[in-house]
Amino acid sequence: MTNKEAHLDSSLNLRAVQWADLNAVTQLIYDVCEADGDVSVAVTAEELAHEWKNEGFNLETDAFLVETKDGRVVGFEEFGNEKNHCQLHADGYVHPNFKGLGIGTSLLRKVEKRAQEEIHLAEPDLRVFIRSTQDNKDEAGHTLCKTEGYSPIRYHWRMEIKLQESPPTPTWPEGVELRPFNREQHEHAIWQAQNESFRDHWGSHDVTFEEFTHSRFDDPEYDPTLWAVAWDGDEIAGFSINRFRMGIGWVRTLGVRRPWRKKGLGLSLLQYSFGEFYKRGKATIGLGVDASNPTGATRLYQRAGMYVASEFVTYEKELRAGRSLEE
Repeated sequence: MTNKEAHLDSSLNLRAVQWADLNAVTQLIYDVCEADGDVSVAVTAEELAHEWKNEGFNLETDAFLVETKDGRVVGFEEFGNEKNHCQLHADGYVHPNFKGLGIGTSLLRKVEKRAQEEIHLAEPDLRVFIRSTQDNKDEAGHTLCKTEGYSPIRYHWRMEIKLQESPPTPTWPEGVELRPFNREQHEHAIWQAQNESFRDHWGSHDVTFEEFTHSRFDDPEYDPTLWAVAWDGDEIAGFSINRFRMGIGWVRTLGVRRPWRKKGLGLSLLQYSFGEFYKRGKATIGLGVDASNPTGATRLYQRAGMYVASEFVTYEKELRAGRSLEE
């Protein structure tokens, strides 16, 4: 064991994750989010299992946990290849009652060692980096990232609204109408519309149709009756892909294609989505957004009555210098 791996308290054991750990890891994530004050960003066991089935993700080599001698899972971290083996991420959790025992340090270093193995798969001139996101209230998480050479680069918000009554009826721009989402007829159009809508967003990249299918249609909470798709003739103008998440309504992806921006379509889609959730008994509705969103989404959400419920900080560490993927 190297010095970098020797931080872990001797009463604890670090090992690879197995499928049998699913429920224990799910509970750990919930406990950490509860301690941070926002369980809406936790996951169900079904959602976590779905994530673990992502193409290219290998549970035995890409996820690690720390357990006590009696088998209680008190730490978890997973590695992910976001894009082209050069945009990598780490996602970790340490139980609040077990901080200060070297769990976070050991897990992050384990994942960084895994990330080093990925570098040779990236094009030789590409810049390679790994990112990790922390709840802004998690002081231990901030300290860990900074100690390990990560720097804060971006802030994200989870915003929400608690409806006291039915939201305003949306007013659609001239020529734009909602149509029921039919996967068989519309799946490729909505996939292309999402890619186009997010090309100017920080950290965003086009996803393949297979990736879109896995994340959207294979989602355990997929419900096409919650999807709001606005059409202008035979073109999608905008959309709101909605679902339920940890007991609340969740606007998973709200996008407006460039030709239809600044016409009030985003607000109309948001109000329509609020109304659909309200009809189904969900008065609390949330979403996640880049705090520096270039399309003015944060102002749109605030105008719709949403407020910042939680703030998250994304940290980055460069593993190899080079040209950015966007270049």
